[in-house]
Amino acid sequence: MAALQASSLNMSYSSTSSSFSCKRHITKSTINLPKKLTINALSLPDLSARVLVEELQQRSSGSNNNIYKNIIRSNVPFTPSPKQGTKSPTTIPKLYAILEAIADRIEMHRNIKEQRESWNSLLLNSVNAMTLTAATISAIAAAGGSHVVALSSCSSLLYLAATGLLIILNKIQPSQLAEEQRNAARLFQKLRREIQTKLSIGNPESKDHRDAMDKVLALDRAYPLPLLGKMLEKFPEGVEPAKWWPEKRIRRQESMSPAAARGGGNGWDEGLEERMKGVVGVLRRRDKEDYLRLGEKALKLNKMLGIAGPVLTTVAAVGSALMGPSHSGLATVVGVAAGAMAAVINAVEHGGQVGMVFEMYRSNAGFFSLMEEWIEGNLEEKRGINGKVMEMKVALELGRSLSELRELTNSPLMADEEGEFGSKLF
Repeated sequence: MAALQASSLNMSYSSTSSSFSCKRHITKSTINLPKKLTINALSLPDLSARVLVEELQQRSSGSNNNIYKNIIRSNVPFTPSPKQGTKSPTTIPKLYAILEAIADRIEMHRNIKEQRESWNSLLLNSVNAMTLTAATISAIAAAGGSHVVALSSCSSLLYLAATGLLIILNKIQPSQLAEEQRNAARLFQKLRREIQTKLSIGNPESKDHRDAMDKVLALDRAYPLPLLGKMLEKFPEGVEPAKWWPEKRIRRQESMSPAAARGGGNGWDEGLEERMKGVVGVLRRRDKEDYLRLGEKALKLNKMLGIAGPVLTTVAAVGSALMGPSHSGLATVVGVAAGAMAAVINAVEHGGQVGMVFEMYRSNAGFFSLMEEWIEGNLEEKRGINGKVMEMKVALELGRSLSELRELTNSPLMADEEGEFGSKLF
């Protein structure tokens, strides 16, 4: 019995000690577990993603390296190069300010164009009315009578007044002035659309507003609004293409690789470069030269008519003044015939708007000069525009499809002076 009690005591003691040790173990583990978690939670943020991956890369080899490289690409944020286009918070407000100025200029040029078209029609009608009236009076005076002196004097005064107005009309060439303002309004409208496109695409660079300012000022110089002091020469010694764009500015290319220098990866290749050089040659040799030649002819015709009109009205005025009681037949013929011829010449010069035709030819030659300069500038700096996009823009400007543009440069007649013109628009 005593032995049975002793064994039961031993079992209870062992169970108690085992339960106590178990509890102690559980308590210990319960205390240690948070410490372990706390240490891990505190230590993990101290290691950056790059350090962790580099350590993993050093411990790994073989195909695992590709996995860790992908992790680096995904975890490391991209930092843009400082060579990219700089931006300023004032760029967009400045571009909107330029848009407002351009809209005002468009309205001014349109209003002045209408005004100068009215000048051309009103002055031409007035001069021809005076000339024909003076010729009619001279013919009436030739019939004789007591009023010959009064009629001849009236005819002479009308001829002299017509001569003065005609000199002013030939000097300012209202039809040419109207064409200048028409071109200016169109070019300002085009510039406004370019700026609006940049704003629509977003992220304009700080240089964009400077480029826009330069273009606005270049247009102001090319097509001035006032007449006195700044009017373009209407009878120049030679014909030069109109220039309404700023001077060419080619940005220096810094640290470009050979592939980038050749335009690699930007739509450029050797074939496209050769095609663009061929287009420049065609425009320079055929289109621009042809419009300069036509401009020379229009200028010579305008000069001849501009001199002949006032000379004929002056001769008619002298012939009318010589008419007197003797009724000189030669003076009568000169007074009537010279006046009629002057009216015809004035109608051809200003009714036919020869000055406007000259300005149109000069402006077209300027367009081809701009195309040459733009293509050559992009050939020098191929990072400025994608090659495929540029080819499409050139084709659209010349009124051609891409296949027609390539046929133009691949044609065996391209080097011939009698070959095809580059532009199909005008």
